[in-house]
Amino acid sequence: MTQTATEKTAAHATTQTGHYSLNERQQKILQYVQRESFVTVENLANRFQITQQTIRRDINMLSDLNLLQRYHGGVGLPSSAENIAYGTRQGLQSEEKRRIAALVAEHIPDQATLFINIGTTTEEVAKALSRRRNLRVITNNLNVAAIMSGYPGCEVIIAGGVVRARDLGVTGEETIDFIQRFKVDFGIIGISSIDADGTLRDFDYREVRVAEAIIAHSRTVFLVADHSKFMRPALVRLGELSKVDALFTDRPVPAEMIDVFNAAKIDVFVADKTA
Repeated sequence: MTQTATEKTAAHATTQTGHYSLNERQQKILQYVQRESFVTVENLANRFQITQQTIRRDINMLSDLNLLQRYHGGVGLPSSAENIAYGTRQGLQSEEKRRIAALVAEHIPDQATLFINIGTTTEEVAKALSRRRNLRVITNNLNVAAIMSGYPGCEVIIAGGVVRARDLGVTGEETIDFIQRFKVDFGIIGISSIDADGTLRDFDYREVRVAEAIIAHSRTVFLVADHSKFMRPALVRLGELSKVDALFTDRPVPAEMIDVFNAAKIDVFVADKTA
């Protein structure tokens, strides 16, 4: 089989200022492998009706981004011990994150008090809150602090602790102690994984401990996570889905997880393309 010009073009992700964006087929490949755990190159080529050469290009790119893991003859899930690099995460599902953030902002009133934690989706929420007035925000994310510090009437309080160079997140015992001094209206948290059984997971135990403190000291907890976080492997357990009050995402919950969400009794808000 010869590769068409269209396939060649589609096989490459677009880059903007060093960030990657997946095309529609690459997103579907990622979702398919997440469901099946391991898939052969031949299976993928047949499923998407393209050449094995094109599939291998897609696999190579997804592997380079640490979204998938190459194996002899196929592709599987990446290690549960290491997250995707921050710069890469900023570009992945960027449109979806903006839609999620806009929907979250609709549920935050003026004069609210907030926790906002580390994550590229929570940073989009910070941007979407620009029209809210007189917010009081406590954050362990220096990017969020920089985004929101100039908003009218907005007071930003930065938690103390150790600053991570890779994403300007602040973690450590001092961070937890500081957060525990407050009780806020809304805690807005991101997550790396919602496991098939409803367990919330992440990659850094220090970040998880801060998120636990935010959950415990928020009257209402909003979880923000795009569709790629469903059933993704991650090492550290944060807790059960029932710990949060609402999930804001960009696609309906996968069919195989509907019972889990019903049992958790949380609200699910979907920021689809028509929203």
